[in-house]
Order: sequence, then C-alpha cells, then structure tokens
Amino acid sequence: MSVWLPSAPCTPRACVEATATRTTVPRAVLRLTAVVVLVLVGVVLAPAGGRFPSRVVRYWSRTVVRAAGVRVRVTGATAPTGTGLLLVANHISWLDIPLLAAVRPAGMLAKDEIRRWPVAGTLVARGGVLFIDRDRLRALPATVARITDALRAGRAVAVFPEGSTWCGRAQGHFRRAVFQAALDARVPVQPVRIRYRDRAGAASTVAAFVGDDPLLASLWRVVSARGLVAEVEVLPVLAPGSHPDRRALAAAAGAQVLDGPPERQVMAMARPGAVPGPARHRSDPCVPDPGPSRRRGPREVLQGAGERAGVPAR
Repeated sequence: MSVWLPSAPCTPRACVEATATRTTVPRAVLRLTAVVVLVLVGVVLAPAGGRFPSRVVRYWSRTVVRAAGVRVRVTGATAPTGTGLLLVANHISWLDIPLLAAVRPAGMLAKDEIRRWPVAGTLVARGGVLFIDRDRLRALPATVARITDALRAGRAVAVFPEGSTWCGRAQGHFRRAVFQAALDARVPVQPVRIRYRDRAGAASTVAAFVGDDPLLASLWRVVSARGLVAEVEVLPVLAPGSHPDRRALAAAAGAQVLDGPPERQVMAMARPGAVPGPARHRSDPCVPDPGPSRRRGPREVLQGAGERAGVPAR
C-alpha cells in the first residue's frame, strides 16, 4: 500500500462496539442471504443500469439496506436531477454506497483492483463505475479528468472525500482534488451526511467498516443487530460558481457534512492537555496513543505530503 493513501486511526477492535441487542441467528442468516442475492442481482444488471428509471434504482438501494435489517430515514432537500452532480458524503460503512444511491443513482469512484475481479469487475466497469489507481499519485489528474467528463455528460458521481472509512465517532476532513472536477464541469455539489443509530436513538458504530475488519465479519455484525437505523440527511446544494476554488468548495462541503473535529484535531487530542471541542479522555479508542515524543520518519513525511495533495475517496 502506498504511503500517501489516506487512513484513519479507527480500528474494529478499538472503535466498533459489540452488538448490544441481537436478533435470532436464523433471522440473521436470512438477512445475510437476502443482501447477498440482492447485491448479485445488482451486479448482473449493472451494465443495463442506465436504462432503468431512477426510482427503480433508488428502490433497489433502499431494499438492500432494509434487507440487512437496517431502517432508513432520509431527510432534508431533494438532490437535483437533470444535470451533472457531484455527491459527497462522510464514509463509515459499506452501507453508505446503497444509501447514497437512494438519494440519487450515481456512478461510484472505486479502487482500481475491483476492475480486475473475475466477471464482476467487467460487469461493474460496464455499469459506469469510475476507477482510481490508489498506488499512483501521478494518476490522480487523469482520474479527476474522467470525473469531469462524466459530470459534463450529465451524470451524477458519488465520492467519499475523506478517503477512508471512519467509525462515526471521529471523522476525517474532505480532501480537495475531486472538487476540481465539479468546478471544471460547472455542476452543483450535493453534500450528504450519514449517521447510524441504535434503537434508543444513540449514535452507534455497529455498522462501521474500518481498519482490517473483514467484510464478512462486518456483514454479520450488521445483520445480527436489532433496531439499527441509518439516517441520511440531504444538505443544501452548493451551486456552481459559489466558491472560487477547490479548497474553498471542499471546506464548504466539509463544514456541512462533518460535525466532528477534523482529522488534525482528532490527532491533536492524543497530546497531553489538548482537548479541542468537547472534552474527551485520552484513552478514547478513536485517538491512537502517541507514545514517546520522536521525530517523524520518511514514511510519515510522505504520507503528510499526499494528504496535502488532496486524494479523492477510494
């Protein structure tokens, strides 16, 4: 893995809570089977996705989430239609993808490795997915150009500008490169905020898919939960020309979506005596233990340079 790839301090062991209220094993197995079948059907039909009405795609997307036993609440504005649109959201779970499609069907930005998957890779590519080679920083301008072309053609493109999944209790910051595509294509940016809550209404990290968490383990944790709710808030759209450059546009979208401290503040909370925002204990699992003071190594210097370059979501 390249040293410049965005990463989060969240790990499944430290940040993902155990399922407090579980459903029965037979019901969890039924949910898991339903999700797998629906996703496979979606992959097979992906090449013909452009010929399906938007309402059909939105219905299928919500059905995938509901099949996992997760209730969906969509609030806020209605995403623009009939024009190119860049949808941007915070990133917590694999559930975020169908949830964004429920707002407006869109081509996703995905890692290049998926294109090399047998059968599924070809079908997904024909379905309009845009790929990014995460191991080559020099490929970033070409990726932005492809997104720009898709937006100019009137398509919607969905990205997660944090560049990595976070547990939801902590968040990253929006990297700015992908916003250049919206500026060049002169299309609106639609910010979307995603949250997960338990049956009592408290914030939940059960759906989080972070670190080295295996996908099957995350799937089982979600389908085993009882009363999990996904909240999707469609925020005010950012009109073309409302911000002069990608830095300002990324900051404006991030200010709407990210209600937690930015990534730099999260890391700063690990320092003794530093408590920005709401008071938090140093043992907070979202904040890694900094250990003894030391100089940064070459790997960390390169990673910081990559983050400043603004790497779009994977």
